[in-house]
Amino acid sequence: MISTLRLVRPLNLIIIAITMYGCRYFILATNSFQKVNDVPLAFGLLVLSTVLIAAGGNVINDYFDIKADRVNKPEKLIVGRLINKRKAILFHWILNAIAFLTGIGLSIYFKSASIVFIQLISINLLWFYSLHFKRKVFLGNFVVALLTGMIPILVIIYFEVLNNFGKPFSPFHENTWSNILNYNYIYVLAIMAFIQNFAREIVKDMEDVDGDRLLHAKTIPMVLGFARTKVLVSGILFFTPLIYFFFIIDNQLTSFGLTFWTSIGWMIASLLDLTGIALFTFSTNNQLKNNQLLIKVSMLFGVLTTFHIYLNYLMYGS
Repeated sequence: MISTLRLVRPLNLIIIAITMYGCRYFILATNSFQKVNDVPLAFGLLVLSTVLIAAGGNVINDYFDIKADRVNKPEKLIVGRLINKRKAILFHWILNAIAFLTGIGLSIYFKSASIVFIQLISINLLWFYSLHFKRKVFLGNFVVALLTGMIPILVIIYFEVLNNFGKPFSPFHENTWSNILNYNYIYVLAIMAFIQNFAREIVKDMEDVDGDRLLHAKTIPMVLGFARTKVLVSGILFFTPLIYFFFIIDNQLTSFGLTFWTSIGWMIASLLDLTGIALFTFSTNNQLKNNQLLIKVSMLFGVLTTFHIYLNYLMYGS
């Protein structure tokens, strides 16, 4: 049981759920001046299906990485050591089947194929990532970062579908009115998630060079070398504080439904990324895991901004 739990990486799954609920609360708070359709049970099922797809992706990634993981992290090897390979692949298909059936149910309820289409694409991308993409320079990092950035976008699609339900418009029925909701910060959050996870995936490749050689992979560190890869990662991470401080200087936070104080989480995330750049520039190979953790903590603080503004709305009504 514990081995199975470790296999799906529960901490990452919790962060996905936190991100989606944070985006939901943020949208409800910043659009509180109008009626916003929201079905808590349906949203919970959307979060569940997304988490299950991510869990299935973790399982299949470990399944195809057995050879490399024996070199990179033998003490953490689960598939083939603690869990039978056949059981692992069966577990992967069960997780995806439940997620996909849930997506079909949601699409029928919403009368829109958007959600199940994205889920189907995600399932297949994670499969091909584990099987093929991750061994290609840039492509594997891009795919994982893209899927991470799509998590906040999925929440936007949920609200768009739910608030444009496809019923004939009538000025006498409020539930047929089309709402124009403010998603500005959610888009920014998606961009930040893409940038930070892209950098984090490259750092992970730097840790896994020895095992990747066994798989004849061509990752960015193997093509550019460690010194140039460090410069690349630092340049990617620099976009997070750059964007934040640009909006601070230009007084544009209000366009996101934020104030200086409600953007504290984003500010901390930016400072953590700057710290990560400084540490990363002078880090040794043994410190790469700490840098990867710093990026993950930075991503979490960015997400916590959404809860901050929601709590601020509950307390002060704005």
